[in-house]
Amino acid sequence: MKTNGNTAGSKHKVVTLREVAEAAGVSTSTVSRVLDDRMPPSHSPTAQRVREVAAALGYRRNTFASSLRRGQTATIGVLVPRLSDTVMALMYEAVGRAAKRLGYFTMVATTGDDPAEVQDAAHSLLSRNVDGLIISSSRRHDPLPQQLREQHVPHALVLRTDGISPSSVGDDEAGGYLATRHLIDLGHTDIAVLSGPLFTSTATGRLAGARKALREAGIESNPDWIIETGFGTESGAEAGEKLFAASARPTAVFAANDNLALGVMAAAHRYSLTIGTDIALVGYNDIPLSQHLPIPLTSVRTSFDQIAATALDLMLATTDDPHPIRKALPTLIPRQSSGSHSSVGIRF
Repeated sequence: MKTNGNTAGSKHKVVTLREVAEAAGVSTSTVSRVLDDRMPPSHSPTAQRVREVAAALGYRRNTFASSLRRGQTATIGVLVPRLSDTVMALMYEAVGRAAKRLGYFTMVATTGDDPAEVQDAAHSLLSRNVDGLIISSSRRHDPLPQQLREQHVPHALVLRTDGISPSSVGDDEAGGYLATRHLIDLGHTDIAVLSGPLFTSTATGRLAGARKALREAGIESNPDWIIETGFGTESGAEAGEKLFAASARPTAVFAANDNLALGVMAAAHRYSLTIGTDIALVGYNDIPLSQHLPIPLTSVRTSFDQIAATALDLMLATTDDPHPIRKALPTLIPRQSSGSHSSVGIRF
């Protein structure tokens, strides 16, 4: 049996299918079939011998080349606004895990919140022949998904949706309702809502859920306490300053993501207000930091892995439904920040 003869410092030699076939005494097509991990594994003596020879020679299947022969690259492009946002980083990692299970590699591009940058990033990824796009940066009226639909580019929106393209999202309205209903059930009627940017479906959905809970409870919300914000910590701190500096301030705050809630915590500290006692606070997404804060944060949890796996299925699937939108149900995780010490999740 031949070996590849590699030594430290020598140039790596690429072992071909033909070399494996010659060493194993079988045809090249047999080797290709045995080593194709997309096929059910064969346990015949010939297949076992081919795998042993391939391992001894150091053969590695060239997924890129075989994908090109099928007109694919086994690569998926992922668009996120920024990876400094914990939620977007977690979402990208979840997409990467889901893609790996299906034999795909992911390539990420950050876009900020500028639609022109989103367009440029999408075109850049498509020029690298990705097999499709997973997009977490879309606005409700973003032109990119429409262009992708018209050009028949496989794609799915994740976390956010334009209401038309294939989308895998959390049920944001249900989550906003859960968060606000929790505060109402704890006895609060003076509730502020920090919505996030209303050009996103996440913000509009969570605000709609909050308004529904307030309306059902017969609570007329103070318009000064419904604040459109960004999604960053700084936006939460700025909104918290505005709320806590006023002569009449709320007793509870629903922040439409955990970064906003962290900003509210910082503002409360500056005004000598204790979270969980003076101010009840609920966030959204249940990022890992939430439960490890000095005052653990009550938050609405969505399953990033479930959302990512569904997005990949939508992007890769051929379906009779031209505009499928899948929603994952959220769970409320009560902690000390809302004045609740229970750790039992509450589902919608």
